[in-house]
This record gives sequence, structure tokens and C-alpha cells, in this order.
Amino acid sequence: MYKTDRDGNVLWKIPVPGEVWAVNSIGDIVTAAYDDGTIRWHRLSDGKELMALMINDDMKRWVLYTLEGYYASSPGGEELIGWHINNGKDKEADFFPASRFAERFYRPDILELVLELKDTEKAIETANKTRNIKTTALISESLPPIVNIINPSSGYFSNSETVEITASIRTLTEQPVTETKILLNGRLYEGGERGISIKSKDGAERKYKIKVLQGENTISVLARNNSGWSEASTIRVNYKNTTGEDQDFVIMPKLYILAIGVSDYNDSSLKLRYPSKDANDFAEVMKKQEKKLYREVVIRLLTDQNATKDNILDGLEWIQRETTSKDVAMIFIAGHGMNDSSGDLYYLPQDVRIDKLKRTGLLAEEVINTISSIAGKVIYFMDTCHSGNMKVTGRRGEAVDATKVVMELSSAENGAIVFASSTGRQYSLEDDKWNNGAFTKALVEGLSGKAAITGTERISINMLDLYISERVKDLTGGKQHPTTAKPDMIRDFPIAVK
Repeated sequence: MYKTDRDGNVLWKIPVPGEVWAVNSIGDIVTAAYDDGTIRWHRLSDGKELMALMINDDMKRWVLYTLEGYYASSPGGEELIGWHINNGKDKEADFFPASRFAERFYRPDILELVLELKDTEKAIETANKTRNIKTTALISESLPPIVNIINPSSGYFSNSETVEITASIRTLTEQPVTETKILLNGRLYEGGERGISIKSKDGAERKYKIKVLQGENTISVLARNNSGWSEASTIRVNYKNTTGEDQDFVIMPKLYILAIGVSDYNDSSLKLRYPSKDANDFAEVMKKQEKKLYREVVIRLLTDQNATKDNILDGLEWIQRETTSKDVAMIFIAGHGMNDSSGDLYYLPQDVRIDKLKRTGLLAEEVINTISSIAGKVIYFMDTCHSGNMKVTGRRGEAVDATKVVMELSSAENGAIVFASSTGRQYSLEDDKWNNGAFTKALVEGLSGKAAITGTERISINMLDLYISERVKDLTGGKQHPTTAKPDMIRDFPIAVK
């Protein structure tokens, strides 16, 4: 791409990632669409690239990023970009997706300033000053480990319920691997290691024995150093009993539900209408699944005066303690959420004090830690971006951004399926016409049978996702867009029947 004056003299010329399909100029900003599928913004004065947008073919995942690596994205969009690390002429290069560095580089606040300031360096400096963030280590000095399952290969058929796998674990920095984690069908499996010290640039082999289930299984291995968790290395293993012995009697799973909803806050400025009813309605519709898909449905319901921070923490401990690897856990939270000045998300319990948020708010990290430790399948329903008459968010009247939490919860290391009421900084709407929030209205309808595809009785994750997405957009006239995020190693499965 180049710019000339009226006489044809070249004022600047820059390399671009392919053929330019379309171009537009407004003020000092040039927007160009390229044949690599990106749209990029350049500064007209010198051609400098300011940021780029990539939208995946599925039209659900997208990422907006700067050349420095700072980005904003939809859940799953952070996997579309990353860092390519060369290891020399005789070795294969490594790729680290942006999701491995989300804590540092997921910065919507920077992207918001780029076009306003027309300078990425100034945008980074301004946003970091606001959040009191100092310069951190180079990417090359803060890489997570690399894991590869080298035996057996994916698609392996086993005649034994115990499968031995061999994983190679490499490090590209001086930081040793201190922990490994094994996942079976997306959930934590006993057998990982803690308190270890692995430091090998060529790859240290570790062997693990895993008891698989009848049919197809996914087995994943992850490793951690001080910079974070590796990408999961995953294989599929099929097990079929050929001994002629009777199989273990398969019983229906038990369902544990922690449903939280706050409408009536101690702080009257936070008052909402329907979150407590939303929690009740969700609990009631799932209770009807007892003796259908689940042998028992056990519910702990916390609404209004009962939804204090202490009671919520007790509830999280309860569901973590009670749920076994054969059970299903569901956590539902409706009410206010709030980002602090650092962008961290808090859920607001009934007894919250905004002026003492760190002490009285429930940090989303508490929920993430609980979910990552639950043995069974976990489904998390998050409806915490209600607006109401709240005017105490990070910027006056600004909606909450829960995207980072959705991405973290649905990462391989945490393994939750997440249904979130809205995306980005959209508000979650409630209305007297629905007697619910829009998200819960659609959720309850879907679980009651409307999400089932014609001719089927069971309602799966994917079916519910499709129904909620379309129904909420219809209810709100396109003002609210819910999102669902699921780890790749967890296959679609039924969560309710008609």
C-alpha cells in the first residue's frame, strides 16, 4: 500500500498482507480489507498499521488486535492469533495462541483508545497508566510449557479399560514445569503431578495410566510453569470390552445445582426486578428432570437476603465437595456484576458495599477456582450484566464486560461449559412482559422442551445454545446477544429431556 500526492510522488509505501480488496478513508484513518480475511486500520499520515480485525468463517469468533499483541475478542476468538516461535533451522517452530497470555494481552481498554489517539504506543501507555500496570517481561521469557502425547496415537482402540499414555513435556525458558494435569472427557482426572520440577528443551517423557469409560474417550495432558498452563494435548481413545464379562451397571447421574439470584440488595440503588425469580424458575425447571435424565436433583437456592457473600462461598464449597466424577454440577448466578479499575469482574452479593468492593464483592476468580476443582461435568449459567438503575460501574453507566471470565472458565484447564447472557459490554435485559430476564426466559423455555429438535426427546448443549441465541435476539429486538463457550475436548451431550 502506498500514498502519493496529486503529482504522483510517493509519500510513503508499506508492505501489506496480500491483495487489497477494498479501501476507505475517513479523516486521518484508512481502513482496508485484505485477501487474508482481515480488515486493518492505518494512519493516513504515514501508513502505520493501528489495529486489525479477523472474523472466523463460523461468523461467531472474532479478534481485534494490535501488532504488539494486545487484543479484544469473542470467546474462542483468542485462538485465531498468537506468537510463532522459531527454534532453529533443524527444529519445528512452536505456536502459542493468544489465549495462553490472556492475563497480559486481553486488553479491550487499549483497543478502545487506538483510533481515538491514532497511535498504539500512546494507547498502551494511557491504558497502562489508568490501570497502574508496569512493563512486563518479554514474550520469549514468559512462555508456558509445550505438551505432546506421543503414545498412543489419537483414534486408538483399546481392549483394556486402563490405557497407558506417554507425554513429552518441553520448556523453552528457564522456568521449570511444576505441575501436570490429566483430563478425561474434559474433566479433571486423578493422576496429575504436583511439586515436580521438569526442565527440558528436548522433551521429558512422563507416563500416566488412565481408566477409561466404555465407548469413545478424550484424554488430555497439560503442564504448568510460572507463566501459566500449556495448550492441552488431546487424543481420542475407544474402549470396548471384549472379555465377555458383564459391564458395570450404568446408573443415571446425580445433578447438583447452586442457583443464586439477587433482586433486593441492601444498597437500594442496585435494586433489580427479576434475578431472584430467575434463580427460582431455573431451579424449578431442572427439578422436573429428576427420575428423567438424573436419578436425583439436589438444589441449593440462594436468593435476596440469603444470597450473602458468606452463603455464596459456602454454596461453592458445597457443590465442589458433593459432586463426584459421575455427577453433573450446574451453577446459576443472576444479578449485578461489576468490573473494578483493573478490569477484574466481581459478582455483587446481597450485602455488597460498593465502596468496599474487594472485601464485600465476590471475585469471579472464586467461582473459577471452584469450577476447576469439581470432578464432574460443570455447566455455568452467568446472567450478571443487568443494568437496572445502577450507576456505579467502572465508568458511569457503563455495562460490565464478562468476556474474559467466559474465556477463562471454558479453557481446557478449567473445563466448564458456559452460557453467558450477553457479550462484550452489552446489558442483560429484563422486562415485565417476560416476568424474567430475557436470558432466563429463553433458558427455561429451552429446558422445558422448546430447544429439542423435532423428533427428539433429549435437549443437548448445542440445541440449547441455538435456541437461547435466537430467542434472546427475538425478545430483545437484537439488543442482547448471549454466548456459549465449550472446551474442544468436551463433546455435545444431553442435559435435559422433554
